[in-house]
Amino acid sequence: MIKNRIDVVTMGCSKNLVDSELLMRQLIANGYTLEHDPETPKGEIAVINTCGFIGDAKEESINMILSFAEAKKERGLKKLYVMGCLSERYREELQKEIPEVDKFYGKFDWRGLISDLGKSYNKELEFDRSLSTPPHYAYLKISEGCDRTCSYCSIPIITGKYKSRPIEDIEDEVRRLVTGGVKEFQFIAQDLTYYGIDLYKSMKLPELVERISDIKGVEWIRLHYAYPAHFPVDLLRVMRERDNVCNYLDIALQHISDRMLKIMRRNITKQQTYDLIKLFRNEVPGIHIRTTMMVGHPGETEEDFNELVDFVKEMKFERLGAFPYSHEEDTYNDKNYSDDVPASIKQERMNTLMEMQEGIALSVNETKVGQTMKVIIDREDSDYFVGRTEFDSPEVDGEVLISKAKDLVVGEFYNVRIEAAYPFDLLGTVI
Repeated sequence: MIKNRIDVVTMGCSKNLVDSELLMRQLIANGYTLEHDPETPKGEIAVINTCGFIGDAKEESINMILSFAEAKKERGLKKLYVMGCLSERYREELQKEIPEVDKFYGKFDWRGLISDLGKSYNKELEFDRSLSTPPHYAYLKISEGCDRTCSYCSIPIITGKYKSRPIEDIEDEVRRLVTGGVKEFQFIAQDLTYYGIDLYKSMKLPELVERISDIKGVEWIRLHYAYPAHFPVDLLRVMRERDNVCNYLDIALQHISDRMLKIMRRNITKQQTYDLIKLFRNEVPGIHIRTTMMVGHPGETEEDFNELVDFVKEMKFERLGAFPYSHEEDTYNDKNYSDDVPASIKQERMNTLMEMQEGIALSVNETKVGQTMKVIIDREDSDYFVGRTEFDSPEVDGEVLISKAKDLVVGEFYNVRIEAAYPFDLLGTVI
């Protein structure tokens, strides 16, 4: 074990990643060396930032904690701390079940970890982060919590009521990150759409995006996790008018059957959903929509699912993921429904959607062959430089594989001619 080194492991979503980056900056300021998601943990202290959203994610987090607990016995790990959503929700149970953990922290009290290490929390570094992403892009968390009441979701139970960050604080953070070389910002929140209502009594996402797009050095802004009901349509004007706001919107639709949308408490109808998608594509020509669909929610019939299949087939979403319903404790569903769709049916329905989406994704990519597109380079592999277009978010979307005929610089933008298309990647040449 390396003295004064801390290994930080982040499970789950990019919102958790931002919390880890804030913690890491504080630890570095207190004299520690840091490794994020190390292949071979070697620090004398480890911090695991957990996810507690759905069954698979909880299991993955618990397995990670157990593997580090074993390291305390076998490899001389001195201290093990656990933070994040899982320990926010199940702290008492975890303390009993895994006593090897020195202390559990929730989603919002992780700052106490620093004082428990005998160090000081630096208030002046409150919004400074040690980025775990490549230095040219960063995730920008604009709020915490969620006020929605979807039947299946445990996030409001874990994170509490919606809490917007002040616009000025977000602007200051972006300016600092731009000074450090960040060019691309992924806006994230549990619900982007609701931004500002708690703080300013009105939807402020369009204004926020405009103000961030005005900051010199911000090359790309990409929007993640919007909610379809009561969508702030002025955002589409901003997206259309501002060259540095990507024509990309991540919006979880979850289903299309009116019956299921009502059961899921989504506050939107089938017709309103169709109208919204039509509005997106009319107002922002060329927009790429990323969405997710849930299969196997309590009460979902074969007829409901077939309606969903027809919807996906008709809409031809540029980016789509599907996932099986997970029955979560203390949610509305837990109190009112049973998990009545067999796991095998859930899996079969998910496979049906994803197989269909593969064909749709290929046809979308094939329309790009022959086009010249602006691409940012993320890394160099043995055979290619690997980049992304404005329509591709890191980790979740496809990539552009670029021949090594020219020597490119990671973090820079290039004009790339698309030569070939695959379901989830493009092949291109710098011109």
